[in-house]
Amino acid sequence: MTTLEPAADTEEFDLGGLLAERGAERYELHARYLNHQLPRMLHTIGFDKVYERAEGAYFWDADGADYLDMLAGFGVMGLGRHHPVVRKALHDALDAGLADLTRFDCQPLPGLLAEKLLTHSPHLDRVFFGNSGTEAVETALKFARYATGRPRVLYCDHAFHGLTTGSLSVNGEDGFRDGFAPLLPDTAVPLGDLDALARELRKGDVAALIVEPIQGKGVHEAPPGYLRAAQELLHRNRALLIVDEVQTGLGRTGDFYAYQHEDGVEPDLVCVAKALSGGYVPVGATLGKDWIFKKVYSSMDRVLVHSASFGSNAQAMAAGLAVLSVMENEQIVAHARAMGELLKSRLTSLVDKYELLSDVRGRGLMIGIEFGRPKSLKLRSRWTMLQAARKGLFAQMVVVPLLRRHRILTQVSGDHLEVIKLIPPLVIGEREVDRFVAAFTEVMDDAHSGSGLMWDFGRTLVKQAVANR
Repeated sequence: MTTLEPAADTEEFDLGGLLAERGAERYELHARYLNHQLPRMLHTIGFDKVYERAEGAYFWDADGADYLDMLAGFGVMGLGRHHPVVRKALHDALDAGLADLTRFDCQPLPGLLAEKLLTHSPHLDRVFFGNSGTEAVETALKFARYATGRPRVLYCDHAFHGLTTGSLSVNGEDGFRDGFAPLLPDTAVPLGDLDALARELRKGDVAALIVEPIQGKGVHEAPPGYLRAAQELLHRNRALLIVDEVQTGLGRTGDFYAYQHEDGVEPDLVCVAKALSGGYVPVGATLGKDWIFKKVYSSMDRVLVHSASFGSNAQAMAAGLAVLSVMENEQIVAHARAMGELLKSRLTSLVDKYELLSDVRGRGLMIGIEFGRPKSLKLRSRWTMLQAARKGLFAQMVVVPLLRRHRILTQVSGDHLEVIKLIPPLVIGEREVDRFVAAFTEVMDDAHSGSGLMWDFGRTLVKQAVANR
């Protein structure tokens, strides 16, 4: 039998035509076949927009109106959308017709990406490539357990490390964990509490501590000196330090990795993903020390003891190489640091002006804006109304007009939090900083003026929260 060849008269698949014909059904299709609560939520808060195209830090709707993206796909779009260098690399990879994923050879692109990634990762020696951040965490958990021969991993309260079963076991948010037990026998400790860490380590069964240098939920930074001191405690007790840089890595906080802001920190395992993809092909990576990899892959019999079917695929590797090239050539890390300092300083200057604004914190282009109980009686009564219905509603009241009135996309930084998290593409400039600060100032003016526009929407959110109980 001869090899089946594409028939010359077969009708070609027309993606553009399909989108033109069915694209308007997007919300109906999602409600019918996917997570039906997502379109319901988007409709409720007025986020059910139709975006036609995107580039850099912007989206455009069918009318040509632009929307500033201060969310970056939860951090995936580090270089913004459709960076030309990454696009070209992917076209080149497809056009090359590579013999990809044969499973029984060694293609050059994974080795080249690992080599390049490790040049930014002192004290780390080897890389495992998977397909996502949660896979990178799963890999680190497995490697730490095997390398130490111990079962338990410590994690920090309010951490987010992913949603697959292993990474969910080190997720500090009960809302994500509820109903999915039994999970792995892992234990939470407060971020920054060295005494709590030491107590757990004395039990002798701890393989590792996994920690985000800056927690995505609430944008809480590890206290100065904590990572280094935790590392010393762990190593003294023959346990490992795993640093989750899935969101904070690759320039997000103004250094290549967030842990590099603290001298003397040398993690045993580091997890990265998100921005390494360039926003195109999912990729996750677990970087580790040589002895850990050699213990896991200790013989030829164990060569496939941990693997991923699509790990190291040519398109993902090409995207990763292009991303790192752009970061170096365009000095993305330094740019993110400068723009982050500008944005944070501009926002910090507003804290004394608005009594509903309690804190601005973070590093680089990972910034948390926290709201708190006001002093004036009228505002305090309204604040109390929202808090009684559901904590986090005021932050949602800010996010909604930022999109509806000012066409700026942001997010509340976790369930039941009065915090907005800003994680824009790392390529934003002063124009985008000015636009956001001006819009945010207008929204804060409205919230404090008693005009009723935001508070009318707040009452709608209260009714929705009560109905959902």
